[in-house]
Amino acid sequence: MRARVLTLGRGCGLAILICAIGSAGADDAKAVYPAMAPMAQYLMASPAVEIALARSAAPASIAGDAEVMTLGAHGYETAAKGGNGFVCMVWRSWTAGYDDPEFWNPKLRAPICLNEAAVRTVLPVYLERTKWVLAGLSRTDMIARSKAAVDAHTFTLPAPGAMAFMMSKQGYLGDGAGHWHPHLMFFLPRTDGAAWGADLEGSPVFAGQDAHEPVTVFFVPVPKWSDQTTAVMEMH
Repeated sequence: MRARVLTLGRGCGLAILICAIGSAGADDAKAVYPAMAPMAQYLMASPAVEIALARSAAPASIAGDAEVMTLGAHGYETAAKGGNGFVCMVWRSWTAGYDDPEFWNPKLRAPICLNEAAVRTVLPVYLERTKWVLAGLSRTDMIARSKAAVDAHTFTLPAPGAMAFMMSKQGYLGDGAGHWHPHLMFFLPRTDGAAWGADLEGSPVFAGQDAHEPVTVFFVPVPKWSDQTTAVMEMH
């Protein structure tokens, strides 16, 4: 199946949402990533390399004074203090929807800079999921825990104004998406995408939802990468 590059695939969830494009790519991913790879494959060469990639998620005016977190064998840790309320980091494949065929893709690197509202209410959900991954939980167990939190009304919903920058030219958002396109993300409790004009013909707004979490993420492509070079809207 042929598709526009600027299209979100099935099962896109809390964060990355840029899934394999087309049914053939999804089928291949299911075969290639059936389970978690060795943890070493999800780690980067050094903290310095990860810090640089994390800061590439947003323009220097934002990322330069942001806190940076890096992933180690025991989870994410603060690698650089910040002063503007933003946190920049590199999300891994388990940020995707639980049904995403690239959920365990060890190549995926998603630089992101979250604003203060997202740091308070979106980041904790990702960090908790990271703890589950490091503890060796299966996707089935993670789904069960997410459902229990939703049913108990303890699942943290995005606060008003929660958003993030994903404008890195160096990011790799999946085998089907590649670098995709520089974009902004807006996090809301589950809502109707049509109210934002999302996914309509000619609209620059895309919506992503996961069946297991009550969150909607809106994506708005922007014309430049974080280094201010122009991004090309590729069509396939």
